[in-house]
Amino acid sequence: MRFGYYPGCSLHGTAWEYDRSLQAVAAALGLELWEVEDWNCCGASSAHAHDRFLAAALPARVLGLAAQQGEDLLVPCAACVNRLRAAQHDLAADSDLCRRVTESLDVPFRSVRVLSVLDFFALPSVAERLTAHCRQQLTGLRVACYYGCLLARPPVLATLDDPENPHVMDDIISHLGGTPIPWPHKVECCGGSLSLTSTPVVVRLVHEILQAAAASGAQAIVTACPLCQGNLDLRQEEVARRYRVRHNIPIYYLTELVAISLGLAPQQIGLGGHMVDAVSLLRTKRLLQLKSN
Repeated sequence: MRFGYYPGCSLHGTAWEYDRSLQAVAAALGLELWEVEDWNCCGASSAHAHDRFLAAALPARVLGLAAQQGEDLLVPCAACVNRLRAAQHDLAADSDLCRRVTESLDVPFRSVRVLSVLDFFALPSVAERLTAHCRQQLTGLRVACYYGCLLARPPVLATLDDPENPHVMDDIISHLGGTPIPWPHKVECCGGSLSLTSTPVVVRLVHEILQAAAASGAQAIVTACPLCQGNLDLRQEEVARRYRVRHNIPIYYLTELVAISLGLAPQQIGLGGHMVDAVSLLRTKRLLQLKSN
């Protein structure tokens, strides 16, 4: 089974663990990911705030390249998912914009089905392979599934089962034997787009999310967005200094926990690259089947 793959800028940079764990999971499941050749940045998260034409043209070119291969397009970054779907929506609704964008591209624009990581793992064919290849149930691991903004909003672009109280990621974790805990902040904003411009606001939002997860009994947070993972992982030291509370909550990519359930070792998926220790909790829960560094 083959899927088009658009890693976007983050997964070839700061979110390299996300890319490594997803690639490792795909290989373990016997799935082929075809990376879109000559792909470009989709414009997240600034293009749409400055230039409507550019905000449509950048993702339209990626979609056109992907359509040449004819596969569904797996897009792990939530911001990229949002921009690719927004471009498809806007170009379908505005014939003049579509004409101008199409004339500017070096490849013909065509829409393709854009799959987030949550959509990908929820596919019956992929879920069946997860069941067949699972080597380690995530027994005893209590996690807060954090969806953030971009996978849930706006509803016209989102594919979640419920934009206010989604459970697709919770269902995946349950399917792997883990325990998704109910908590009130699963779709609250972490301030990802304000990271460089309004840092105090971001630190407060991150603190509130971490506090809510801890108060609900979560031992870790799992997400499918590199902006969310980076914010919640990197900001914990700032939260500790400002609010005098140290959470030390590991922030996992969903792909990392899937990889652990498949019996992959931490060094195979870059789990040691987190700021907050993400290995010790899994070792304490005896969830690491293979020798790890």
